Parts: sequence; C-alpha cells; structure tokens
Amino acid sequence: MIHPLATTPAQQWALALGITLLGWLALMLLKQAAIARLHTWAQKTSNRWDDLFVEVLSGLSRWVLFFVALYLGSFQVSLPAALRPWPLVLLKTALWVQIGLWGNVLISHWIEARIQAEMREGDGSSATAYGAFGVVGRAFLWALVALMVLDNLPGVEVTSLIAGLGIGGLAVGLALQSILGDLFASFTIALDKPFVIGDFIVTGEYAGTVESIGLKSTRLRSLSGEQMIFSNTDLLSSRIRNYKRMLRRRVVFSIGVTYETPAEKLERIPAIVADIVLQQEQATFERAHFKSLGDFSLNYEIVYYIDSADYTTYMDAQQAINLALIRRFAEEGIEFAYPTQVVYLNQN
Repeated sequence: MIHPLATTPAQQWALALGITLLGWLALMLLKQAAIARLHTWAQKTSNRWDDLFVEVLSGLSRWVLFFVALYLGSFQVSLPAALRPWPLVLLKTALWVQIGLWGNVLISHWIEARIQAEMREGDGSSATAYGAFGVVGRAFLWALVALMVLDNLPGVEVTSLIAGLGIGGLAVGLALQSILGDLFASFTIALDKPFVIGDFIVTGEYAGTVESIGLKSTRLRSLSGEQMIFSNTDLLSSRIRNYKRMLRRRVVFSIGVTYETPAEKLERIPAIVADIVLQQEQATFERAHFKSLGDFSLNYEIVYYIDSADYTTYMDAQQAINLALIRRFAEEGIEFAYPTQVVYLNQN
C-alpha cells in the first residue's frame, strides 16, 4: 500500500475522492479520443477487423473505468484491515465482467458473420444452429466469468463449488443425454455440412429431400410425399448418400439377344450401342461388352455416364437409348431375348 499523501482522515478521503473523479474523467476522455481516432482510421479501410476493434473498444464500460480510478484513489486512504482487499476485489470483478462483455461481442460478431455467409450460400437452415451455438457459447462464457469473480471474493472456496457443479452437471447431462446429443449433432451438421436444405439423401432404406434442419431433428420429404423425421444423432451415426452432390452418374444396364443371332451381328452390337449412347446429350460412353452366355440369351453389359445429378435427366437419356436400341435392332434383324424353353420330343 502506498503511503497516503494527506495526514488527517478528512484530507485523505477528499484527496481520494478527487483522484477518483479526476481519474475517471481522464480515462473517459482518453477512451473517447481513442475511439474517434480509430473510427476515422477504420473508415478508410475495407478490413472488417478494424471495425471489430473499434466496436470492442466502444464496449469498454464506464464503470470499469470508474473502478480503475477508485482503485487508484484508494491508495490515499488508510483503510481498516478488513476493507483493504476490497478495492482490488472490485477492480478484478469489474475487469472480469468487462472480459465477459468483450467475449459476448466477439461471439455475436462471429455468429453474425457465419449466418450471413450461410445465407449467401443459400443455406438458411444453419442460421438456427448457429444461433443456438451462440446461446451455448455465451452461457459457457458467463459461467466462467462468474467462477472467476467468485474466486476473487475473500472467504469463498471455489473448488468445492466447482465440485458441486460438476456433480450436478453430470446428473443433468445424464437426464438430458438424448437432447444434448441431438443439439451438438445439429452443430456438427451446421459446421461440417454433410447435407443442406434441398439435398436428396439416402440413409439406410429411407430416401428423401431435406426440408429443414432443426436443433433436435431433421425432416425429409420422401418421393411418395410423406414427411420423415430423424433425430440428428441417429442421422449422423448412419451412412448417408448425398445424391445432390453427385457430379456425374454412372449407369450400368444389360441387354440380351437370342442365341440364333449370327456372330457377325454379335460383333457389331457394341458399336451400335456406342453410337446410340453418344447421340444423347450429357452422356459419355464408356464400354459395351459381350458379357456372358445366359440360360436363354447372349448378354451384353453397357456402361455410360450422365454429366448431371438430376434423376429425370438420367431417365430421359435411358429412355431415349432404349427406344433407339429397339429401332436399330429391328433394322439390323437382331432379336431381343426373353425367357423361353425348347422341348425336344423323341419320336421313338
């Protein structure tokens, strides 16, 4: 403790009050001057970080500055032994509260930036998840600030309090295990983006278009029209196939011709198929092979690619290929095979 400059108690308290008020006024003026200077500098740049710095500095509470000035003024007063720690306790408390306010600004700024980025990408569903993430982040921040403030108070044992909170938190966590699991799964979906609204996904035996992504569940609209609801935890723990992100579709199909088809025509079939496939828009031919000798047909396997993830585009191309194959095979005198049985009768 610095020795007071004044001698009598009245002089000490008067000097302490003067230092506190003048110090508070000086700190307020210094804050305003710094904000004005930084604001002028931030307007000349396109970087958002200097704007954030100005916003953080603007959030410096006047009461924090008051407690700083009060702490400086307390050196001029001879306080009783029981009151001597309190100026520093009040200063530390004010500083921790100010740290909490700054942390709240940073969390809000990050959440707002993420939501705007998601909206630009057309994924409005993540706004809800990021909003919940902000609530959880602020709750954790202020819980930490409260513990640090209590740790500064004389006679308060924070260790036992943390132990009690840990036991209580464990009980609450076990009771809300399912809800909390779905909540954190929604954060995973928002951050990792295995799918977004509008994607067509398949999980297990279920398939549908993603309609909404909530804090606890995700809703899909099936091809037959009904709405399917999955908990976020169950959905992330299963294997998901996202067809919306498929760059190209690989198509494999087979045809069979009769055993009576001459070898010369069998050799021409791959070229005929390739010519038909290449005539389709967005189709890339890969191969066509005489694959096997079946029970009643000679089987060919054809592989091609559709440069689109749209299912209707694929079906339109496949339909055109099938019709063209029927016409070309009729012109070439090649017959498609169908299940038949030949019975030989012995006259004897």
